[in-house]
Amino acid sequence: MRMGPRLSDKIKIIIGRLRSKLSSAYAKSQKDNSETRQEKSKNVFDNLESIAYRLIGEKAERCVPLFKDLDENLQKSGLKLNFKAYVNLTIFCTILVSLVTVTVLPCLLFSAFGIPILPAFLFGLGGALFAVAFTIITFYGYPIYRADTIRRQLEDELPFTTGYMAILTSAGVSPESIFKSLSNLSVPLAVSSEAKDIVRDVNLFGSDIISALSESSKHMPSERFREMLEGLISTIHSGGNLAAYLRDKSTQYMKLKRISLKKYSDTLSMLSEFYVAILLTGPLMLVIMLTVMAMLGGGNLGLLNPDLLLNLLTYIGIPLGAIVFLIILDATSPKW
Repeated sequence: MRMGPRLSDKIKIIIGRLRSKLSSAYAKSQKDNSETRQEKSKNVFDNLESIAYRLIGEKAERCVPLFKDLDENLQKSGLKLNFKAYVNLTIFCTILVSLVTVTVLPCLLFSAFGIPILPAFLFGLGGALFAVAFTIITFYGYPIYRADTIRRQLEDELPFTTGYMAILTSAGVSPESIFKSLSNLSVPLAVSSEAKDIVRDVNLFGSDIISALSESSKHMPSERFREMLEGLISTIHSGGNLAAYLRDKSTQYMKLKRISLKKYSDTLSMLSEFYVAILLTGPLMLVIMLTVMAMLGGGNLGLLNPDLLLNLLTYIGIPLGAIVFLIILDATSPKW
Protein backbone atom coordinates (compact mmCIF):
# COMPACT_ATOMS: atom_id res chain seq x y z
CA MET A 1 0.00 0.00 0.00
CA ARG A 2 2.96 2.35 0.59
CA MET A 3 4.37 1.86 -2.93
CA GLY A 4 1.35 3.44 -4.66
CA PRO A 5 1.78 7.04 -3.34
CA ARG A 6 5.56 6.93 -3.84
CA LEU A 7 5.16 5.71 -7.41
CA SER A 8 2.56 8.38 -8.19
CA ASP A 9 4.83 11.07 -6.71
CA LYS A 10 7.71 9.89 -8.89
CA ILE A 11 5.47 9.95 -11.96
CA LYS A 12 4.37 13.51 -11.13
CA ILE A 13 8.00 14.60 -10.74
CA ILE A 14 8.94 13.01 -14.09
CA ILE A 15 5.95 14.64 -15.83
CA GLY A 16 6.88 18.02 -14.32
CA ARG A 17 10.45 17.70 -15.54
CA LEU A 18 9.27 16.72 -19.03
CA ARG A 19 6.95 19.73 -19.14
CA SER A 20 9.73 22.11 -18.09
CA LYS A 21 12.10 20.64 -20.69
CA LEU A 22 9.47 20.85 -23.43
CA SER A 23 8.60 24.45 -22.56
CA SER A 24 12.28 25.47 -22.52
CA ALA A 25 12.87 23.66 -25.83
CA TYR A 26 9.84 25.40 -27.37
CA ALA A 27 11.05 28.82 -26.16
CA LYS A 28 14.52 28.10 -27.54
CA SER A 29 13.12 27.00 -30.91
CA GLN A 30 10.97 30.14 -31.12
CA LYS A 31 14.02 32.27 -30.35
CA ASP A 32 16.13 30.42 -32.94
CA ASN A 33 13.40 30.82 -35.58
CA SER A 34 13.12 34.55 -34.93
CA GLU A 35 16.89 34.95 -35.07
CA THR A 36 16.99 32.97 -38.34
CA ARG A 37 14.32 35.19 -39.89
CA GLN A 38 16.20 38.29 -38.74
CA GLU A 39 19.45 36.97 -40.23
CA LYS A 40 17.77 36.24 -43.59
CA SER A 41 16.16 39.68 -43.78
CA LYS A 42 19.44 41.25 -42.76
CA ASN A 43 21.32 39.39 -45.51
CA VAL A 44 18.79 40.51 -48.15
CA PHE A 45 19.03 44.08 -46.90
CA ASP A 46 22.84 43.96 -46.94
CA ASN A 47 22.87 42.60 -50.51
CA LEU A 48 20.55 45.36 -51.71
CA GLU A 49 22.66 47.93 -49.89
CA SER A 50 25.89 46.74 -51.52
CA ILE A 51 24.30 46.66 -54.99
CA ALA A 52 22.91 50.17 -54.52
CA TYR A 53 26.28 51.51 -53.36
CA ARG A 54 28.13 49.94 -56.32
CA LEU A 55 25.67 51.34 -58.87
CA ILE A 56 25.06 54.78 -57.35
CA GLY A 57 27.83 55.41 -54.83
CA GLU A 58 28.95 59.03 -54.65
CA LYS A 59 26.33 60.18 -57.15
CA ALA A 60 23.77 60.41 -54.34
CA GLU A 61 25.70 63.11 -52.45
CA ARG A 62 23.45 65.82 -53.90
CA CYS A 63 20.33 64.10 -52.58
CA VAL A 64 21.62 63.59 -49.03
CA PRO A 65 20.54 67.08 -47.77
CA LEU A 66 16.97 66.31 -48.86
CA PHE A 67 16.84 63.46 -46.32
CA LYS A 68 18.56 65.26 -43.43
CA ASP A 69 15.55 64.82 -41.13
CA LEU A 70 15.77 61.06 -41.64
CA ASP A 71 19.12 60.62 -39.87
CA GLU A 72 17.76 60.89 -36.32
CA ASN A 73 14.82 58.57 -37.03
CA LEU A 74 17.22 56.07 -38.62
CA GLN A 75 19.29 55.98 -35.44
CA LYS A 76 16.18 55.54 -33.27
CA SER A 77 14.82 52.76 -35.48
CA GLY A 78 17.59 50.33 -34.56
CA LEU A 79 18.55 49.69 -38.19
CA LYS A 80 22.27 48.96 -38.36
CA LEU A 81 22.63 50.99 -41.54
CA ASN A 82 24.64 54.05 -42.45
CA PHE A 83 22.65 57.17 -43.33
CA LYS A 84 24.26 57.67 -46.75
CA ALA A 85 23.91 53.97 -47.54
CA TYR A 86 20.21 54.19 -46.73
CA VAL A 87 19.85 57.19 -49.07
CA ASN A 88 21.61 55.21 -51.82
CA LEU A 89 19.25 52.29 -51.22
CA THR A 90 16.23 54.63 -51.40
CA ILE A 91 17.33 56.10 -54.74
CA PHE A 92 18.19 52.68 -56.18
CA CYS A 93 14.82 51.13 -55.22
CA THR A 94 12.95 54.21 -56.49
CA ILE A 95 14.58 53.95 -59.92
CA LEU A 96 14.05 50.18 -60.03
CA VAL A 97 10.35 50.37 -59.06
CA SER A 98 9.66 53.19 -61.53
CA LEU A 99 11.27 51.26 -64.42
CA VAL A 100 9.33 48.10 -63.58
CA THR A 101 6.06 50.05 -63.32
CA VAL A 102 6.50 51.95 -66.59
CA THR A 103 7.30 48.64 -68.34
CA VAL A 104 4.83 46.21 -66.80
CA LEU A 105 1.74 48.38 -66.29
CA PRO A 106 1.18 49.37 -69.98
CA CYS A 107 1.65 45.74 -71.09
CA LEU A 108 -0.81 44.57 -68.44
CA LEU A 109 -3.43 47.18 -69.36
CA PHE A 110 -3.03 46.50 -73.08
CA SER A 111 -3.13 42.70 -72.87
CA ALA A 112 -5.55 42.09 -69.98
CA PHE A 113 -7.99 45.00 -70.20
CA GLY A 114 -7.79 45.85 -73.93
CA ILE A 115 -6.84 49.51 -73.44
CA PRO A 116 -5.16 51.10 -76.51
CA ILE A 117 -1.39 51.36 -76.44
CA LEU A 118 -1.13 55.16 -76.10
CA PRO A 119 -3.54 55.50 -73.15
CA ALA A 120 -1.91 52.43 -71.60
CA PHE A 121 1.51 54.06 -71.92
CA LEU A 122 0.17 57.26 -70.35
CA PHE A 123 -1.26 55.18 -67.52
CA GLY A 124 2.18 53.60 -67.17
CA LEU A 125 3.85 57.02 -66.85
CA GLY A 126 1.31 58.08 -64.26
CA GLY A 127 1.79 54.81 -62.40
CA ALA A 128 5.57 55.29 -62.51
CA LEU A 129 5.22 58.74 -60.95
CA PHE A 130 2.93 57.31 -58.30
CA ALA A 131 5.42 54.46 -57.70
CA VAL A 132 8.27 56.98 -57.27
CA ALA A 133 6.28 58.97 -54.71
CA PHE A 134 5.11 55.81 -52.93
CA THR A 135 8.64 54.33 -52.75
CA ILE A 136 10.18 57.53 -51.36
CA ILE A 137 7.40 57.89 -48.80
CA THR A 138 7.81 54.22 -47.83
CA PHE A 139 11.57 54.49 -47.33
CA TYR A 140 11.14 57.79 -45.51
CA GLY A 141 8.38 56.47 -43.29
CA TYR A 142 9.78 53.02 -42.53
CA PRO A 143 12.37 54.21 -39.94
CA ILE A 144 9.68 56.38 -38.34
CA TYR A 145 7.28 53.43 -38.21
CA ARG A 146 10.00 51.11 -36.88
CA ALA A 147 11.07 53.63 -34.22
CA ASP A 148 7.44 54.06 -33.17
CA THR A 149 7.05 50.26 -32.99
CA ILE A 150 10.13 49.98 -30.75
CA ARG A 151 8.80 52.86 -28.62
CA ARG A 152 5.46 51.13 -28.09
CA GLN A 153 7.12 47.79 -27.34
CA LEU A 154 9.48 49.38 -24.80
CA GLU A 155 6.65 51.24 -23.10
CA ASP A 156 4.47 48.12 -23.05
CA GLU A 157 7.28 46.13 -21.42
CA LEU A 158 8.40 48.93 -19.10
CA PRO A 159 6.28 47.99 -16.01
CA PHE A 160 7.56 44.41 -16.14
CA THR A 161 11.13 45.47 -17.02
CA THR A 162 11.43 47.85 -14.07
CA GLY A 163 9.84 45.27 -11.75
CA TYR A 164 12.35 42.64 -12.93
CA MET A 165 15.22 45.09 -12.46
CA ALA A 166 13.93 45.99 -8.97
CA ILE A 167 13.94 42.31 -7.95
CA LEU A 168 17.52 41.85 -9.18
CA THR A 169 18.66 45.06 -7.49
CA SER A 170 17.08 44.00 -4.17
CA ALA A 171 19.10 40.78 -4.41
CA GLY A 172 22.34 42.80 -4.66
CA VAL A 173 22.95 42.40 -8.41
CA SER A 174 25.08 45.14 -10.01
CA PRO A 175 23.64 47.34 -12.82
CA GLU A 176 26.01 45.76 -15.36
CA SER A 177 24.76 42.27 -14.46
CA ILE A 178 21.13 43.47 -14.58
CA PHE A 179 21.44 44.60 -18.19
CA LYS A 180 23.37 41.45 -19.03
CA SER A 181 20.49 39.42 -17.64
CA LEU A 182 18.02 41.50 -19.67
CA SER A 183 20.02 40.85 -22.84
CA ASN A 184 19.94 37.06 -22.27
CA LEU A 185 16.21 36.58 -21.72
CA SER A 186 14.79 33.32 -23.06
CA VAL A 187 11.96 35.20 -24.79
CA PRO A 188 13.40 38.02 -26.97
CA LEU A 189 11.91 41.42 -26.08
CA ALA A 190 12.52 44.95 -27.30
CA VAL A 191 14.41 45.76 -24.11
CA SER A 192 16.80 42.87 -24.83
CA SER A 193 18.14 44.63 -27.93
CA GLU A 194 18.73 47.86 -25.99
CA ALA A 195 20.37 45.92 -23.15
CA LYS A 196 22.68 44.16 -25.64
CA ASP A 197 23.91 47.55 -26.88
CA ILE A 198 24.63 48.65 -23.31
CA VAL A 199 26.46 45.39 -22.52
CA ARG A 200 28.43 45.73 -25.78
CA ASP A 201 29.56 49.25 -24.84
CA VAL A 202 30.69 48.04 -21.40
CA ASN A 203 32.38 44.76 -22.34
CA LEU A 204 33.68 45.52 -25.84
CA PHE A 205 34.33 49.26 -25.88
CA GLY A 206 35.40 49.55 -22.23
CA SER A 207 32.81 52.15 -21.20
CA ASP A 208 31.55 52.38 -17.64
CA ILE A 209 27.88 51.69 -17.00
CA ILE A 210 26.98 55.39 -16.61
CA SER A 211 28.54 56.33 -19.96
CA ALA A 212 26.88 53.36 -21.65
CA LEU A 213 23.47 54.32 -20.24
CA SER A 214 23.97 57.95 -21.29
CA GLU A 215 24.89 56.94 -24.84
CA SER A 216 21.91 54.60 -25.07
CA SER A 217 19.47 57.25 -23.82
CA LYS A 218 20.53 59.70 -26.58
CA HIS A 219 18.98 57.61 -29.36
CA MET A 220 16.16 56.04 -27.36
CA PRO A 221 12.81 56.27 -29.21
CA SER A 222 10.77 56.04 -25.99
CA GLU A 223 10.58 59.13 -23.77
CA ARG A 224 9.53 57.03 -20.77
CA PHE A 225 12.43 54.61 -21.18
CA ARG A 226 14.82 57.55 -21.60
CA GLU A 227 13.43 59.11 -18.43
CA MET A 228 13.91 55.84 -16.56
CA LEU A 229 17.53 55.53 -17.75
CA GLU A 230 18.31 59.13 -16.80
CA GLY A 231 16.81 58.57 -13.35
CA LEU A 232 18.86 55.38 -13.09
CA ILE A 233 22.01 57.34 -13.92
CA SER A 234 21.17 60.01 -11.32
CA THR A 235 20.48 57.38 -8.66
CA ILE A 236 23.77 55.58 -9.36
CA HIS A 237 25.63 58.93 -9.30
CA SER A 238 24.13 60.00 -6.00
CA GLY A 239 24.39 56.56 -4.38
CA GLY A 240 20.64 56.39 -3.72
CA ASN A 241 18.42 53.38 -3.17
CA LEU A 242 18.24 51.86 -6.62
CA ALA A 243 15.73 49.15 -5.67
CA ALA A 244 13.27 51.69 -4.22
CA TYR A 245 13.59 53.88 -7.32
CA LEU A 246 12.85 50.95 -9.65
CA ARG A 247 9.90 49.78 -7.53
CA ASP A 248 8.37 53.27 -7.63
CA LYS A 249 8.86 53.41 -11.39
CA SER A 250 7.28 49.98 -11.85
CA THR A 251 4.18 51.07 -9.88
CA GLN A 252 3.97 54.33 -11.85
CA TYR A 253 4.29 52.61 -15.25
CA MET A 254 1.71 49.98 -14.29
CA LYS A 255 -0.83 52.74 -13.57
CA LEU A 256 -0.02 54.38 -16.93
CA LYS A 257 -0.47 51.01 -18.64
CA ARG A 258 -3.97 50.62 -17.19
CA ILE A 259 -4.88 54.07 -18.53
CA SER A 260 -3.44 53.30 -21.98
CA LEU A 261 -5.38 50.00 -22.17
CA LYS A 262 -8.61 51.85 -21.38
CA LYS A 263 -7.84 54.37 -24.15
CA TYR A 264 -7.07 51.53 -26.54
CA SER A 265 -10.49 49.95 -25.93
CA ASP A 266 -12.14 53.23 -26.93
CA THR A 267 -9.91 53.52 -30.02
CA LEU A 268 -10.69 49.94 -31.01
CA SER A 269 -14.44 50.56 -30.95
CA MET A 270 -13.97 53.62 -33.17
CA LEU A 271 -11.75 51.66 -35.60
CA SER A 272 -14.35 48.90 -35.83
CA GLU A 273 -16.96 51.45 -36.92
CA PHE A 274 -14.57 52.82 -39.56
CA TYR A 275 -13.88 49.29 -40.81
CA VAL A 276 -17.57 48.50 -41.19
CA ALA A 277 -18.30 51.81 -42.94
CA ILE A 278 -15.27 52.02 -45.27
CA LEU A 279 -14.24 48.43 -46.00
CA LEU A 280 -17.57 46.60 -45.78
CA THR A 281 -20.55 48.84 -46.51
CA GLY A 282 -18.78 51.24 -48.93
CA PRO A 283 -17.27 48.60 -51.28
CA LEU A 284 -20.51 46.60 -51.21
CA MET A 285 -22.51 49.62 -52.38
CA LEU A 286 -19.91 50.41 -55.08
CA VAL A 287 -19.92 46.81 -56.33
CA ILE A 288 -23.71 46.80 -56.61
CA MET A 289 -23.70 50.19 -58.36
CA LEU A 290 -20.97 49.24 -60.85
CA THR A 291 -22.61 45.87 -61.56
CA VAL A 292 -25.90 47.56 -62.37
CA MET A 293 -24.09 50.11 -64.58
CA ALA A 294 -22.29 47.30 -66.43
CA MET A 295 -25.57 45.42 -66.99
CA LEU A 296 -27.24 48.57 -68.36
CA GLY A 297 -24.26 49.16 -70.66
CA GLY A 298 -23.51 52.79 -69.82
CA GLY A 299 -21.88 55.09 -67.36
CA ASN A 300 -18.35 55.20 -68.79
CA LEU A 301 -16.00 57.61 -67.04
CA GLY A 302 -13.69 58.38 -69.96
CA LEU A 303 -11.48 55.33 -70.46
CA LEU A 304 -12.71 53.75 -67.23
CA ASN A 305 -15.75 51.59 -67.93
CA PRO A 306 -17.73 49.92 -65.11
CA ASP A 307 -16.04 46.54 -65.69
CA LEU A 308 -12.58 48.07 -65.30
CA LEU A 309 -13.65 50.05 -62.23
CA LEU A 310 -15.11 46.89 -60.70
CA ASN A 311 -11.86 44.99 -61.28
CA LEU A 312 -9.77 47.84 -59.85
CA LEU A 313 -12.01 48.01 -56.79
CA THR A 314 -12.00 44.24 -56.25
CA TYR A 315 -8.35 43.46 -56.86
CA ILE A 316 -6.62 46.72 -55.85
CA GLY A 317 -8.88 49.00 -53.81
CA ILE A 318 -10.21 46.55 -51.20
CA PRO A 319 -6.84 44.76 -50.58
CA LEU A 320 -4.99 48.09 -50.25
CA GLY A 321 -7.66 49.37 -47.85
CA ALA A 322 -7.37 46.21 -45.76
CA ILE A 323 -3.56 46.52 -45.66
CA VAL A 324 -3.77 50.17 -44.56
CA PHE A 325 -6.30 49.22 -41.87
CA LEU A 326 -4.03 46.43 -40.59
CA ILE A 327 -1.08 48.85 -40.42
CA ILE A 328 -3.18 51.35 -38.45
CA LEU A 329 -4.40 48.59 -36.15
CA ASP A 330 -0.85 47.35 -35.57
CA ALA A 331 0.36 50.91 -34.93
CA THR A 332 -2.24 51.49 -32.22
CA SER A 333 -2.43 48.09 -30.51
CA PRO A 334 -0.31 47.33 -27.43
CA LYS A 335 1.88 44.23 -27.50
CA TRP A 336 1.21 43.23 -23.88
